[in-house]
Amino acid sequence: MKGILAAGFGLGISLGVASAQGVAQTPARTNPQPIYRVTVVSRNLEAVNYEHQGGPTPIDFQGTVLLPHAKGTAIVDSHRGSVSIDAKFEHLGAPTRFGREYLTYVLWAISPEGRPKNLGEILVDPSEKAHLKVTTDLQAFGLMVTAEPYYAVTIPSDVVVAENVVRPDTIGAREEVTAKYELMPRGQYTLNLQSAQLQNFDGEGPKLSYDRYEAVLELYQAENAVQIARSLGADQYAPESMSKAEALLAQAQDMEARRTDTHTIVSTAREAAQTAEDARTIAVKRSAEAHHAEQVQQSELLRQQRAAAEADAAQARADADAERARAEAAEAHAQAVQQATLAPLPPPPPTTVIVGRTGNPNEAQRQLRAQLLAVLSDTLTTNDTPRGLVVTVQESMWGADHELRPDAGQRLAGVAAVLAAHPGLAAHVEGYDNTEVLSQKRADAVRAILVAKGASPGAVVAIGYGDSRPIASNATAAGREQNRRVEIVISGSSIGKRALWDRTYPLQSRR
Repeated sequence: MKGILAAGFGLGISLGVASAQGVAQTPARTNPQPIYRVTVVSRNLEAVNYEHQGGPTPIDFQGTVLLPHAKGTAIVDSHRGSVSIDAKFEHLGAPTRFGREYLTYVLWAISPEGRPKNLGEILVDPSEKAHLKVTTDLQAFGLMVTAEPYYAVTIPSDVVVAENVVRPDTIGAREEVTAKYELMPRGQYTLNLQSAQLQNFDGEGPKLSYDRYEAVLELYQAENAVQIARSLGADQYAPESMSKAEALLAQAQDMEARRTDTHTIVSTAREAAQTAEDARTIAVKRSAEAHHAEQVQQSELLRQQRAAAEADAAQARADADAERARAEAAEAHAQAVQQATLAPLPPPPPTTVIVGRTGNPNEAQRQLRAQLLAVLSDTLTTNDTPRGLVVTVQESMWGADHELRPDAGQRLAGVAAVLAAHPGLAAHVEGYDNTEVLSQKRADAVRAILVAKGASPGAVVAIGYGDSRPIASNATAAGREQNRRVEIVISGSSIGKRALWDRTYPLQSRR
C-alpha cells in the first residue's frame, strides 16, 4: 500500500546534512571545498570461500562506527555457476546523514585479493529496513555496505556502514581479504563545489508518496553521476557517453516536471546514472593513459636533451684536445726553427776575393746558405741550386684541387720562419700543374700560408707556369706526379748566388 512519507524521510532529509556517531567532521575550509567529508577506520574484512554447491549457509551483518545500530542477516547459497545472496537489513537510516551527496546504499562483494564488485542497490523503506536478493560469480568474498552518491558506482566510497560477520554455523573456509578494502582506490567520486552552490536545509520538506520520492531520489542520483563524471573530464575523454548521459538526465528531469509516470522517470534516471558512470570510468582510464603518455614523452625529451648535451660536451672536449695538440706541435716546431735559424753565427772573416766563374761569395754567405739548407731540409725536400734554395711542395701534400693538407701548412711554417728571420731573403713561389689556372691557384695558396705564418708580403711572389717546365716524363703516372708541384725559390744577397756544390777554379792559358 502506498503511503504518505513524513518529511523526516522525504525530500527534506534527502537533501539535508546530518551528523552521526563516528563521522569525522572536516574543519571549514575556503572555497572550493570537497563535498565528501567522511572518513572511517574499519577493521579488516573477513571473506568466506563458500563451498561449490554446498547448500545455503547464514552470515550476519554488523554496523560500523558510522552506523553502529545497523544490522542484518543473509543466506548465501552456492549454486552451479553462481552464488545467490538473500540479505535483509535493519536500522539503515537515510544515507544523507553522512552528507547531502550520499543518496543510496550499495552492497559490495570483495574478493580476497581486494577486487570490489557492486552487487546492487539497497533500497530502504520507511521503517529503515531493506531486502535484497542478488547473485555473483565470485566463489570467495566478503560483504559490506557503503553509502554512495548513486547506485551505479564501480568503486566503493569511504563511507562503510556495515560489514559481514562470520557466524559459528557459517559453512565455508574463512579467508582474510589480502588487500584491505579501506586501502583500495578512493576519491573518484569527489566533486568540488563553490559555497554558493551549497544549500542549507532544516530537515523539513514537502511530503511525497513513496513512488514520487523514489523518482526524485533517482533523479538526484543521476545528477550526482553526471556532475561527478563531468568533473573528471568525461566531456573531453568520453564525449559520446557523456552526451548520452546528459540527454537521458534532461529527459528524466523533463518527465518529472511534467509529473509523468514515476516508473518511467526511475528507469530513465537510472539509465542516465549508469551511462554517466560508464563515461566516468572511460574518462579516468583515458586521462591516466594521457598522463602516462605525457610523462613518457617528457622523459624521452629529457633523455634526448641529455644525450645531445653529452655529445656536445664530448665533441667540445675532443676539439679542445685536438686544438691543444696542434698548438703544442706548432709551438715545438716554431721553437726548433727559431733555435736553428737564430743560432749565433761566428763573426765573418775578413772579406777575401776569390776569382771564379760565378762571382765572389764570401765565407759568411756559404755558412748561412749551408745552415738554412739544413733547416729547410728537416721539414721539406730542399735542393741547393744556382737559382737559390729550392723547397718543393709535392703533389702528395695537396688535398682537393688547390687545398693544402693541414700537415703541409705546419711544414710551411718553418719556411716562413726562415724568411721572417732574414729580411734580406726573398721567395719566388712557382706553381706547376696541368693547367696554368690550377698552377696559379696552388702558388697563391702557398704564398698565402707563408704570409700568414710571418713572411713579409713584399718578399713573396707567386706565379703559375702550368706544365711548361716538367722535371720528369709525363708518360708514366710517377712522372706526372713529380711534375705537379710547387717550388719555393729562396734567394738573396745574404746567401750569395753560388750553390754549395759549385767551386772556383783558376784560369790557365793553354799556351
